[in-house]
Amino acid sequence: MDLGLERTAAIVCGASSGMGLAISRELAAEGCDVTMVARDPERLDTAASSVPGAVASAGDVRDQAAMERALKATIDRRGRLDILINNAGGPPAGTFEELPAEAWAEAFELTLNSAVRLTRLALPHLRESGRGRIVNITSWSVREPIPHLMLSNAIRPGVVGWAKALSRELAGDGITVNTVAPGKIDTERMKELWERQPDPENARARDEASIPAGRLGSPDEIAAAVTFLCSAQAAYISGVVLPIDGGALQGIW
Repeated sequence: MDLGLERTAAIVCGASSGMGLAISRELAAEGCDVTMVARDPERLDTAASSVPGAVASAGDVRDQAAMERALKATIDRRGRLDILINNAGGPPAGTFEELPAEAWAEAFELTLNSAVRLTRLALPHLRESGRGRIVNITSWSVREPIPHLMLSNAIRPGVVGWAKALSRELAGDGITVNTVAPGKIDTERMKELWERQPDPENARARDEASIPAGRLGSPDEIAAAVTFLCSAQAAYISGVVLPIDGGALQGIW
């Protein structure tokens, strides 16, 4: 299937590893010119070397100036922007009583305001594109709270509310806004969460057993779904939350 992504341009955040890197590779494989954004310049350069034609723009998604540089790099090199992938590392794990007061503002900046900030910068170019795509990578915590992830449980649903409202506001411009809610995916984030447990190997086994598919998902499986949402064929899909979790969520809706 031709996804209509040839000669489009994308900014992918959190692109030095995991799902962000997999998304960058998949978009590039479909002919999209990708600007990859992540905090660690050395790690980002290494990741970008594996993505044909990619531009690396190091910076923290919480830094307005860094996001302005990423956007400028894209427009200077590509002359356009069609796709924005809002993706950032998850906020720290912990229960309500374990987390200090300042962690809440920091999590808001990382998890919600980073997407709002970059989308605001990108919006004029997405409008000019006429086929703009915004995809936000969140977590299945937007549908079902996860134990010991209080910040994610509280703040990530705000991304969904913002994205749903935005999808209605931008529909007339041909811009779609969707949210992907990964379940347990084989990434460094999952390894970090297991390491917090008394027995990490047992924690992994327990998580795998809780998934009807009997395994963790792969970053490539997330990337495939995201790439379709960015395609020409997905022009009538907007405002949705797509869980990708091997059937783990138990709710009907």
